[in-house]
Amino acid sequence: MKVSRLVAFSSSLLLGAVLALTGAATASAAQSVQGVDYVALGDSYSSGVGAGSYDSASGSCKRSTKAYPVLWAASHSPSSFSFTACSGARTSDVTSGQLGPLNSSTDLVSISIGGNDAGFADVMTTCVLQSEATCLGRIATARSYVGATLPGNLDSVYSAIRAKAPSARVVVLGYPRFYKVGGSCAAGLSDKVRTAINDAADLLNTTTAKRAADHGFAFADVAGKFTGHEICSGDAWLHSVNWLNIGESYHPTAAGQSGGYLSVLDSAA
Repeated sequence: MKVSRLVAFSSSLLLGAVLALTGAATASAAQSVQGVDYVALGDSYSSGVGAGSYDSASGSCKRSTKAYPVLWAASHSPSSFSFTACSGARTSDVTSGQLGPLNSSTDLVSISIGGNDAGFADVMTTCVLQSEATCLGRIATARSYVGATLPGNLDSVYSAIRAKAPSARVVVLGYPRFYKVGGSCAAGLSDKVRTAINDAADLLNTTTAKRAADHGFAFADVAGKFTGHEICSGDAWLHSVNWLNIGESYHPTAAGQSGGYLSVLDSAA
């Protein structure tokens, strides 16, 4: 009888210790998230163009309250949050105008950048308005830029981020593939052009991922999350061409920000 009581008592102590350790770990995790100083940099995919609900104070940068950085901050309650991403930004715009909030205390940085350097907005405009041959030529020009010039531009941005925030975890987010080839679109661009645009987006992502890795940054690939939600999918998380609001064309919707970008940032951060 005494032995059984001793075993039961020991088991109770062990269970209590496990629960105490579990509780401590949970509390520690919560504190680590709440203690994060977070800075969100980048272009229109980070500012939230296409998601609506823009902060009027952000002006032409069009920072949306439905953009993934704002959603992440709302759900994790970091100790500080700075949002400097801006529509139309290129790598040089990030280094010249977005890095102010970074410092030695910054814990987390997110950024999407490079699409504007490569001229993807012009690619899409050219492909919609001009001939297929002209479109394919413009895509080839963009691919050449991504291969030859963009890596150096990304290196400059990433080095500047690391210099100002030496201890931060930096998450570089990529871009989705735009089209579901052979999907529900009955008109518009040919599947040949849609495939070429997707392949160019893939090249942009692999190039960005390599430069991010070489700087010790995490690359968050959103293409998988957007699979099944491309233009022509029937459940698109991307705007197709919108002649009434051309700036939102080919940008993520609010669902794309939350279901695509936010989820990969959650995993990577």
